[in-house]
This record gives sequence, structure tokens and C-alpha cells, in this order.
Amino acid sequence: MDEAPLRKPPWLKVPLPRGPAFAAVSRTLDDLGLHTVCREARCPNRGECFTAGTATFLILGDTCSRDCRYCGVRHGIPGPPDPEEPERVAEAARRLLLHYVVITSVTRDDLPDGGASVFAACISFLRHEIPGCRIEILVPDFRGDRAALEQVLEARPDVINHNVEVVPRLFPTLRPQGSYRTSLELLRRVSERNESTDGGPAAKSGLMVGLGETREEISRVLEDLIEAGCRHLTVGQYQQPTREHWPIFRWWTPEEFGSIEAEARQMGFRHIAAGPLVRSSYRAARAFPEARVEPASKPV
Repeated sequence: MDEAPLRKPPWLKVPLPRGPAFAAVSRTLDDLGLHTVCREARCPNRGECFTAGTATFLILGDTCSRDCRYCGVRHGIPGPPDPEEPERVAEAARRLLLHYVVITSVTRDDLPDGGASVFAACISFLRHEIPGCRIEILVPDFRGDRAALEQVLEARPDVINHNVEVVPRLFPTLRPQGSYRTSLELLRRVSERNESTDGGPAAKSGLMVGLGETREEISRVLEDLIEAGCRHLTVGQYQQPTREHWPIFRWWTPEEFGSIEAEARQMGFRHIAAGPLVRSSYRAARAFPEARVEPASKPV
């Protein structure tokens, strides 16, 4: 891409991260050799989140097997999974005194189960390390593999998030290795498990705007998500990671995000966060304000 990026509006300008709490989170992650989507995807909220003592853990390495045109995470040939990573994620959560833990991953199409077993192991260690904590996982589509998704469902996270990211018209261009229908089907299966079992995981998804979609296309995505049983939603502004990535077509205003949020609530979404700086795990614990636990002992 050789177009000059659009000038960033004032509502997207955030202060540089600093302070002892930010440094403490960074130090914990570095000490334990862990990645976060906050850093790898260059999230604009990492200062706020780190200062609040939280982060979204990025497992299965820092190299994605896919190359979506909007994503700032490195892509290429990933290395083998680290068998000790789930234990280190749980240890980091214990040190940070987290009561709500969010875990995501790079996409690992090179693995037979897409990394589902590593998600399950992280959940297991967290249940031992911090009994009673809420666990949200943001998963790839596992190429539509039902057995892989079942491994994750059997681990019983509280929330399974899978982002559709873009409107279906833009999928072939921006997510050529993905499928809008596959993403909706994954959310449908999560929702069906929630309805068929006591305490099944909530289904959550996220959408970015500013990539060339129309307001009508956004409404149709909301309708598709509701029909699939998804009741938790995030909508945020796309920000171009580098000039080589997909350009920004427009900045959506805070008022327009307010309109999207109002429409989503009217449709029946139970929890929605919509705004220029919203990302899929932004202030995720607010959907479960009752979640409070004390750190427990390390699993043996």
C-alpha cells in the first residue's frame, strides 16, 4: 500500500503508557517469556490495560500461519508449541492477581487440532491456580474442525469469543484463508452448547469498522450474529498497523458507534462494547462484574 494514512482524529489519540503498574505487568510477561496480543497487535489500549494490571495472553507463539491484510501480528511459519506455556500463563495470572483471564492465540493451521489442546491445557491450569476465576478465550476458526472445538468446549471456559472481524463482502480480500460462514457456524455451536448445558460458555464475537464496509452491512452482520446465538459483541475502529497493511477508508465517529450499540441492544445483545478504541478483549470483565476471587496455590 502506498497511500498516505488518514490523519488520526482526536478521539483516537491516547497517552503513551507509563507508570509502575504498567512496568510491573511488562516485567511479569518478560520474566515468564509470554506474549500478549496487546503488544503483538499494537493495541492502542495496552497502556490502560497494563496500568490496570491486566493483559490478554497470546499463546502458541507470536507467528501466525495466516496473513490477514489488516493484522499487525507477525505471519510466517510458526515454531512448535511450548509444552510449558499453559503453566506459565497460569503463573502470570496468579502473580497479577487476575480474577478475569483472557487468552487468545495466533492461528495455527499447521497443527492437527489448530491448537485446541493448548487452549484446554491453559484453562485447566488456570482452574487449579485461581479457583473461581472467569476465563474468556478468543479462538481461531479451527478450519471448521468440530473435534477441535469440542476439546475447547470440554474444558469449560466461561466465554468463547470468535471474531468475524469484517463484513462478509470483504472476507475474500482481507481474510482469504477464512470463511464468514465457518465463523458463524463456530459461534452457533458454542451457543447451542450454552443452551443445552448448565453453565455452558457464552458466545461472543467482534467486528472492526473503517475497512470499507457500509452501515447497512454492519446491520446485516449483527443480524447474522444474533441468528447464530451470539449475545456478546464488540465493535471497534480499525487502525492500520503499517503502510503495507489494508488502508483505512474512514474514521467512524463516537456518535456512530453509539448508534451501532443502540441497534445491537435493540436486537437482543446482552453485552456490547462499541467505540473507536474498543477491541475484542477491552474491559472484558465488565460483562461479569460479580467475578472476584483470591489467588490460590500453584498446581502440583
